[in-house]
Amino acid sequence: MPTTSPPFAVILNTQAGSGLAGREWPRLEAELDRHGLTHQLLRTGSAEEARWALAQLPPEHPVLAVGGDGTVYGLLPELRRSGRALGVVPLGSGNDFAGMLNLQPGDFGAALARLSRPATSFDLLEVQLEGETKWTTLLNGLGMGFDAQITALMSDVPTRLLGVQLGGQARYLWAALDGLRHLENEHLDVLLDDQPWYSGPSCLVAVMNGRRYGGGFLIAPEANPQDGLMDVVLGSNLSRSALLPLMGRVLRGTHLTHPSVHTARARKVSVSWTRPMYAHLDGDVIGRQAGLHIRVVPSGLNFLSSNS
Repeated sequence: MPTTSPPFAVILNTQAGSGLAGREWPRLEAELDRHGLTHQLLRTGSAEEARWALAQLPPEHPVLAVGGDGTVYGLLPELRRSGRALGVVPLGSGNDFAGMLNLQPGDFGAALARLSRPATSFDLLEVQLEGETKWTTLLNGLGMGFDAQITALMSDVPTRLLGVQLGGQARYLWAALDGLRHLENEHLDVLLDDQPWYSGPSCLVAVMNGRRYGGGFLIAPEANPQDGLMDVVLGSNLSRSALLPLMGRVLRGTHLTHPSVHTARARKVSVSWTRPMYAHLDGDVIGRQAGLHIRVVPSGLNFLSSNS
């Protein structure tokens, strides 16, 4: 990219990946200089501060988010408002959206090489909590039920064990084994494009723009964030003994043929439980919710880190 191009606004989440992003910044900064990518580092203590700092810059200044899925999630309102382009350097715990695009943590050369390509359009999702009017923007997707319960339990999982750093996938598995003890199957109603699709017992439902979550679980292996549709994956009445081997299939992305797994695509999705269930938005746990409404925002994001 020519040096006369507007500088990248680098949003560095120093706490991402249990501090990995902060520790790797000197090496990344050197790589940015080596690639001739002018940049302005914005050190902020919260997503709100990051959005405010970005809003002070002209919209032609692209953003380079250094962290994980949560780092990008926090920037989405400002990215939508300004239309500025986004590039990512994955250094978080999960890196699921970046991982779908074959971006590996620590491979700075590959990540920065993509920034010279023209931006491509990626879909976004918007979600509204039951009984509220506000819509929240997502990039990767959301989950309700068992998978969101796992995400909530991950805060109690150690980041290191016997001196070994535990990655996002290992911590997710640890939390999943703990969560199995409290597995909940509740009645769920799902509407797709305003039409009834499912009504019955369920332990989880995921609504995805990307393909993976939990540090590499391929929950929606056929999802395409550029097709104007979201993928819905639902697990019906599953016991503990059935769910554990099914998780192994989710890890490989071979679970869609399981008789207790239901999948579909839609532009609008509404989910309603008889009893509130845990929910997460792009990995951010929002507690128990009785229902959510989700819609696609086609081509809502200018993205610089595509692998195509």
